[in-house]
Amino acid sequence: MSTGTEIAPLVLIVSGPSGSGKSTLVQRILELPGTMASISCTTRSRRATEASGKCYDFVTEAEFDAMAARGEFLEYARVFGKHSYGTPRKWLEESRKKGLDVVLEIDVQGAAQVKEKLPESVAIFILPPSREELERRLRERGQDSNEEIARRLAKARDEIAAFGKYYDFCVVNDDVERAGREAQAIVIALRCTSARRRARVEQLLASFGRE
Repeated sequence: MSTGTEIAPLVLIVSGPSGSGKSTLVQRILELPGTMASISCTTRSRRATEASGKCYDFVTEAEFDAMAARGEFLEYARVFGKHSYGTPRKWLEESRKKGLDVVLEIDVQGAAQVKEKLPESVAIFILPPSREELERRLRERGQDSNEEIARRLAKARDEIAAFGKYYDFCVVNDDVERAGREAQAIVIALRCTSARRRARVEQLLASFGRE
């Protein structure tokens, strides 16, 4: 039952360059009770290892454009001038309905849009340990041409340069276990802030009665 004093669930943005390991760290955050993922829509083709509705909802360009025209996206953008990605607003509504903190795995461009619309959202940037390691990870995936890798590295530089504009926290992903614990610790600490616990404090104080 609502008491009118509840604070809205956290909106958590997680971004980082392609190859930084942000998807793995998002999964670590989602291991925490009380969290849920938003599922982005994309117009790119589904890879063999992907199931629609798990990582992404795969839609046509026409479907995506219609959703954008109806105002159904919290944020959306065209990436590398080829494919469109967007976060449906329905996940924010679902989060509030269920009382679960929602995790948005989006790029810097999307983070900027969400921060403008929801200044209370909290943005976490996943930083690769070095340019060399980032390139190694991209090549190890075996998915991209040399030209595509060069493009991703150039975008990574721009994304890292934008860190100070939009992000509240930074996790260096040089060791996935430690980085995962740090990402979880950020969320736990946010839940324990005095502003978010104020209602519980007042409730307990009231149980003592008046002096």
